[in-house]
Amino acid sequence: MKPADDAASSLKAPSSPNQPAKSADSLWDDVIASALADLGIADTFAEWDDESTIAAVEAALSHAGEVIRLEANPDFPFRLREARPDIIFNLAEGMGGASRESFVPAFCEFWGIPYTGSDPLTLGICLDKARAKEALSHHGIPTPEFQVVESPEQVRRSFELPAILKPLHEGSSKGITQRSLCTTWPDIETEVARIAERYNEPAIIERFLGGREFTVAVLGNDGDVRALPIVELVFDLLPAGALPLYGYEAKWIWDRLEKPLDIFFCPARCTAKLQRRIEEIAMAAFRVLRCRDWARIDIRCDEDENPHILEVNPLPGVIPDPRANSSYPKAARAAGLSYDEMILAVLRTAAARYDLRVPV
Repeated sequence: MKPADDAASSLKAPSSPNQPAKSADSLWDDVIASALADLGIADTFAEWDDESTIAAVEAALSHAGEVIRLEANPDFPFRLREARPDIIFNLAEGMGGASRESFVPAFCEFWGIPYTGSDPLTLGICLDKARAKEALSHHGIPTPEFQVVESPEQVRRSFELPAILKPLHEGSSKGITQRSLCTTWPDIETEVARIAERYNEPAIIERFLGGREFTVAVLGNDGDVRALPIVELVFDLLPAGALPLYGYEAKWIWDRLEKPLDIFFCPARCTAKLQRRIEEIAMAAFRVLRCRDWARIDIRCDEDENPHILEVNPLPGVIPDPRANSSYPKAARAAGLSYDEMILAVLRTAAARYDLRVPV
């Protein structure tokens, strides 16, 4: 769970869409002036859930039986063994290392306790953006060209710019800012150095696609798996002067409960042909990476509207407040599912794999 005094909660928005257009550098200066002097500190707990989300999941699960909370801290393995629940609803992102999302399901398997979601191997592969993209490429699933480097000296000028830079093993837009979209190789080298210093991990350099961006919520397994209504992100509705990027600023600073960013359309406004292609590629990625029960898959098109997989998230965010623009619940609502119904659908899907009956 996020600490109550998470530094990100005190940040202010740098500008509004009604103000005069500013350059990306000026926008960034505003962010710094708004208390983002150290982005690394502010985004430390970005992946974790706050009390309101945990309480909402707990309330939904209570329809199916008694619910207990187990914090994924150093005592977790022993508390799990003592509690021995019928099934774990896994939300734990973990902290530290490329395998952090695998810890909870690994201990569940060690103690023989059922759990929701993907297994430790899939969680580890998906958290490593390069490993996931290698698997997708092997199966002919489109994903942008990329390279992984640990230092600026390793950068290879191997594809056409612009490029987007990300920490290799982070989620929730950690480390992705307006400066992450680079148009020159010297800028790329500067970003690689920043990522290496702040996150102590490699950077992935990915060719930036100039088309539309979507995210697809997938629910189910085997013959019962389905894509929920597609969510589209419309970047020309970001604050004036912002680059077309759903980075840390857009996700956590400019988008606020009191004034949500109106950049999402669900269902997405796309042709039947494009919708079919997006759903097909999302389902293919879900199967190839052996995801289970649920996942959210981020997709971006090139200039010719050919969709490519950006990332696969087998632990999607589930913030309950619609103003928070959490994409998986947004897609579920468009599919006619309430928040409680969405959580229980994931639970039932997982329980069926273990031949467990959910009493609702």
